[in-house]
Amino acid sequence: MGLNIDIVTIFPEYFGDETSGPLRTSLIGKAAARGDIGFQIHDLRRWALDVHHTVDDVPFGGGPGMVMKPDVWGAALDEVLAADGAVDSADAAAGRSADSGRLVVPTPSGVPFTQAVATRYAAQSRLIFACGRYEGIDGRVVDHMRQRMPVDEISVGDYVLAGGEAAVLVMIEAVGRLLPGVLGNASSADDDSFGGAGGSMTGLLEGPVYTRPRTWRGHEVPEILLSGNHAAIARWRRDMALRRTAAHRPDLLTALELDARDRQVLAAGFPVSGKDMAH
Repeated sequence: MGLNIDIVTIFPEYFGDETSGPLRTSLIGKAAARGDIGFQIHDLRRWALDVHHTVDDVPFGGGPGMVMKPDVWGAALDEVLAADGAVDSADAAAGRSADSGRLVVPTPSGVPFTQAVATRYAAQSRLIFACGRYEGIDGRVVDHMRQRMPVDEISVGDYVLAGGEAAVLVMIEAVGRLLPGVLGNASSADDDSFGGAGGSMTGLLEGPVYTRPRTWRGHEVPEILLSGNHAAIARWRRDMALRRTAAHRPDLLTALELDARDRQVLAAGFPVSGKDMAH
């Protein structure tokens, strides 16, 4: 098994079942069918012992909303961690764990999820996602788990979702496509926006791409892409990526080492279009 993923949530149906749903679709679904990724979905309410299966309570100190209970989350994570056979439940509750993987908690107050983070996660053997809801998970849960295993609080953007489930799907998609054999062409990831280290797109947004027909509604494919000059095409693609990055994410340029040609391209300030860059 390549990567084992556990997801703890109060909405297990969000992720589908053994035969359908987002985890059984497209590249991720094919990887799961091959055994490259293994998924275990856990219903948090199973560890809520009252008759109503309550997973939340009012916040100490007052304020709006509800907070997810630490006792329920603690019991759930103890059992999930023990499920890999590395440590029994008593050891888990006491904080004694072997190589139990990495716990990822989606939260808008976390560090940004980036392609570099996705690459690190793709090298893990196990990821455990804790899907918060309401005002979030009691802060003692993360504090306790940090004593036992690596824990990341991760944000997928500067906005607030109703819960962590959508963020988990985003991360799984980004991580899963980086696993060996998932992409039909392994080099595709290097040419993506934020491409792999050493690739021509490292730190850049990818420029526009084209396919047949050569002419569509009066718009032509840039001539350089038809030239067969691979070095010139590679340079053109980097030029396009530089200009798109400057237009859409200028903050990314500050971290790049730019050569003389890069600086010339940026100084020219042409719009990001194939027609303007075809020369």
